[in-house]
Amino acid sequence: MTEFDPGVVVRPLTTADLPALDTFERELFGPGAWSRAALAEELHGPGRWYVGGQDVATGELVGYAGLSFDGVDAEVMTIGTTTGHQRRGVGSALLAALLGHAREVGAANVYLEVRVDNDSALRLYERAGFVRMGRRRGYYQPENVDAWTMSLALSHPAAPAVPGDDDKEQIS
Repeated sequence: MTEFDPGVVVRPLTTADLPALDTFERELFGPGAWSRAALAEELHGPGRWYVGGQDVATGELVGYAGLSFDGVDAEVMTIGTTTGHQRRGVGSALLAALLGHAREVGAANVYLEVRVDNDSALRLYERAGFVRMGRRRGYYQPENVDAWTMSLALSHPAAPAVPGDDDKEQIS
């Protein structure tokens, strides 16, 4: 476990976390939420690495994030922070953990998609060094919301995580 935010540690997710993840998905992403079966596949899929932010005082899972690695590049699959823990640095800590893992496995680049209307997530990613590559029309369904495709070349040094500007965001 790694501690980033006072009172929150980042730890690997397990199958035992699926009920909480299922609840978070529905709360945070509504109609675009992943099913419990999809979450289970992600947790155990090849090249996947999922972590959660756990509140030390309560033991509750307060955020989660996932990364996919294909042997060359990595992709942020999802980052979500429960409503009560948003803007407290949890999303920054989770992103820092994902980027650290991408570096450890030797990824050349990290990619992601983010809703064009998610200003907090865009600020989080841009502070970490991600740049916008292009716009995907109607990427998020069934809401029919566009996404920015973003990239980060890992040859650049990591930007420090800035507490307080995380937001819920699924990148799938």
